[in-house]
Parts: sequence; C-alpha cells; structure tokens
Amino acid sequence: MIFVWIAGIIIALAAGFFVGYQLRKKSSEKTISSAENQAKKILEEAQKEIETQRRELMMEAKDKLYKERTEFEDQTRARRQELQTLEGRLTQKEENLDRRLDTLDTRDRELQQREDGLKKSAAALQDKESQLTGIIDEQKSKLEKISGLTSDAAKKLLIETMTNEARHDAARLIKGIEEDAKENAERKAKRVVTMAIQRSAYDHTIENTISVVPLPSEEMKGRIIGREGRNIRALEMATGVDLIVDDTPEAVIISCFDMVRREIARLSLEKLLADGRIHPARIEEVVAKSKDEVDRLMKESGEQAVMDTGVTGLHPELMRLIGRLRFRTSYGQNVLQHAIEVSHLAGVMAAELKADSHLASRAGLLHDLGKAVDHEVEGGHATIGADLATKFNEPASVVHCIAAHHGEVEFQSLEAVLVQAADAISASRPGARRENIETYIKRLKKLEDISLSFAGVSKAYAIQAGRELRIIVEENKISDENAILLAKDIAKKVEEELEYPGQIRVTVIRETRAVEYAK
Repeated sequence: MIFVWIAGIIIALAAGFFVGYQLRKKSSEKTISSAENQAKKILEEAQKEIETQRRELMMEAKDKLYKERTEFEDQTRARRQELQTLEGRLTQKEENLDRRLDTLDTRDRELQQREDGLKKSAAALQDKESQLTGIIDEQKSKLEKISGLTSDAAKKLLIETMTNEARHDAARLIKGIEEDAKENAERKAKRVVTMAIQRSAYDHTIENTISVVPLPSEEMKGRIIGREGRNIRALEMATGVDLIVDDTPEAVIISCFDMVRREIARLSLEKLLADGRIHPARIEEVVAKSKDEVDRLMKESGEQAVMDTGVTGLHPELMRLIGRLRFRTSYGQNVLQHAIEVSHLAGVMAAELKADSHLASRAGLLHDLGKAVDHEVEGGHATIGADLATKFNEPASVVHCIAAHHGEVEFQSLEAVLVQAADAISASRPGARRENIETYIKRLKKLEDISLSFAGVSKAYAIQAGRELRIIVEENKISDENAILLAKDIAKKVEEELEYPGQIRVTVIRETRAVEYAK
C-alpha cells in the first residue's frame, strides 16, 4: 500500500513536472516570438531613420555644393573683371610709354642738333676771344703810351677810386641805418628810461666828510677839551675821529672820512652835552652805547631798504651790510640811497622789457654791497660784493649781476645789463655826485686831446661838463661821408681810453664857406 502510494506520488510529480515543462516551453516560445517581433520593428524603424538622415545629409550636401559653386562663380567673375581692368590699364600704359619714347627720341634729336650748334658757337667764340685778346693787348699798350701809366699803376689807381667810392657808400649806408635805428630804438629807450626815472625819483644831497655839533654855550668848549685836553683826547681815541674846537661860535666840528665813526662821535658828543658829565670814564661808556645804537640803526636801515624795494629772503647779515651803506658815500652820493634807486630803476626797466624784474631789483639793491667792507678787504667792490653774495647763498644770477655791473665780467643776462644801466643813470644824474675839479679838468683835456689826435681835425671843444664833444674839421680834408666815420672812430677811442659815468655825445662839424670880394 505504501509502495502504491509512493508510486502514485512519483507519477503525480512526474506528471506535474511534464506539465510545467510544457507550460514553460510555451511561455518561452511566446517570449521569443514577441522579442523577435519587437526586434523586427526596431530594425524597421532604424532603417527608416537612417534613410531619413541619409536623405537630409544628401540635401545638405547638395545645398552646400550649390553655395560653393555660386561663390566660386562670383569670385571667378570678379577676378575676370579685375583682369580685364588691369589689362586695359596695361594697354593704356604701353600706349603712354610708346608716346613718351617717341617724345624722348624727338628731344634727343633736338639736343643733338643743339649740341652741334653749341660746339660751332664755342669754336666761333674762341676765335673771337683770341681776336679780342689781341685787340685788348694792343689797346692796353696804346693806353699805357697815352696815359704814361703802367698796368699795375692803373690797377692801383682804380682800386683807390673804388675804395673811396665804397667808403662813400658805406658812410651813406651807415648814416641811413643810424637814423633809422635812432628813430625807432632811441624813442623806446627814452620812454623806458624816463618812465623808470619818474617812478623812482630821489633827491640827492652831497654829503661832506665833516659833521657839525651845535653847543648850548661857548663855555661847553672848555668842558669838551677838559683839563690839559684829556676829555677831547679820550673822545678822539674812543671814536677814531678828529674833533676841531676853533673860533666857530657855539659849534664843534667832527672830521673823519669814515661816516660810521663820525656818526658814533656825533651821537656820543650830543649825549655827553645833554648829560653834562664829561670825563674819560663817562666818554668810554657813552661811546660804547653809541656804537650799539649805530649798529641797531644800520640794521633798521637795511630792513627798511629791503622793505622799500620789495626784496625778500635776504640773509640777516646781508641786510646789516646794506644798512652799513647808509654811512658810505661815492663822490658825495649816499651809497644806500643809490642802491635803492638802482634797484627801482632796474626793476622798472626789466618789467618794461619783459625781463625778470624781481632778479633785477634784487641785484640792483646788492650791486654795491662790496663798498660796505671794501676798506677792510682787498680787491674791487664788485668782486668783493659777488663773494659776499655767494657766501650768503644768493642765486648765481644775482652774483653774476653784482660781479658784472662795472664790466669786469662779461655780461651773460639781460638783467646784468639793466643793473649796469641803472647804476649809470643813478650816478650820472645832475647833482647826484660831485667831482674833483682837478680830475674834471683832466678829463676835459683828455677828451680834446683824443679828438685832436685824428687827421683833419682843426679844433675840439669839450662842453656841457664833458657830456658833449664838439669837433670842427677841415672841409678840404674831411668829406661829409668821412665825417660820419670820424665821429665813430673818436667815440670808440674815447670808450677805450676814458672812464666816465653816463655817455658822451660826439658831434663832428664840417663847414663849407664860399668867400668873394666885391671891388
């Protein structure tokens, strides 16, 4: 029974397995069939898509080919037109070159004909030149026989004649140029100088080498002298001046060339007279105070001068030296006032001429700086002043103006020339300076001697205090044209041999007289 039951189970299992196998086989067959159908569909769709893309690519390729063919045809057409244009130009150029070659051939033929003609003309001219040379030699021989002059003598005479004519023409030309220059330049120069002088007018007084101190009474003279002259000796030794106590009523005279010492002595004496105590110890004390007062006065004068001229940035020591110029004179002219005036004149002229007016004013104020110490240092005051300016860090342009204002150094700037001109204007004003009578007479005589040293001068007169030189010449020796050259030569010699302020006018007078007697 058990075996039957087991056999039944096995048979059932086998039947189940077989049925399952069949079922799986059918399912697999269905799946494979479905996959094959799907694969066929995919292949069909892929073929369709490939065909579509192939067609699209073919269309794009055809379009691109069409465009490229069109562009190529356009470029070919444009190139063909350019080639046709170039061909036309080349054809035209060839025609032009042919015409030019024809023209050049014609010109060559003409030039050859002209050259042949010139050769014939040159040969003919050479023949004529030979003939003329013979004629000239023949005529020269005849002229030498007739005139009695050799060829060299005739040449010399001709050269002299031409030289005289050239001098005549040169003198006439010089006169014309001078008149034109005077008409234009002198007018402007006078305007500039006149404006500068008007804008900086100063009163000038000649300062002496003595000072007079008034006394309250005659009895003060005895007190000033002191017992056995001890007071006056103490005062003279302390100040370095000479006190003159003479018959001058109620006055004592202080004599000294050094104005600083004279001013110290004057202040000291006035203080002693006001105080009434006059003895050697008191004198030394008062003189020391007066020295301090004069130093302070020099400093204030320098500062005031700087303020008046508008100059800034000066070293304090330079201002003190400028103030010291208050106690210096040059031919009687106060040097400080002269320096201030030169500063104004130079500044105004520089402004009128569009130059550096600040530089000109600064250099004008400092130009005589060396006179403050020239009695203590060797050398000219221009050189000393330039050294002082360099020492106190003044600009090189200012130093040059100081060094060159007397012509000791060659001018390198317009401002240096203006400073020299302003110096001469200030010094040559009427009444600005006094001159020693002996020096004055010598200068006038020297002017006349220079004029008389020239041939053809009969008389010479120095007039207007030596500002003008009148010269009378012999009319049979000096012509009108030569008179112009003579005036220039005399003026040049005066410039070389004399030193003088301002300028000297040289006037040459040639007078022609016709004399006849009625009988």
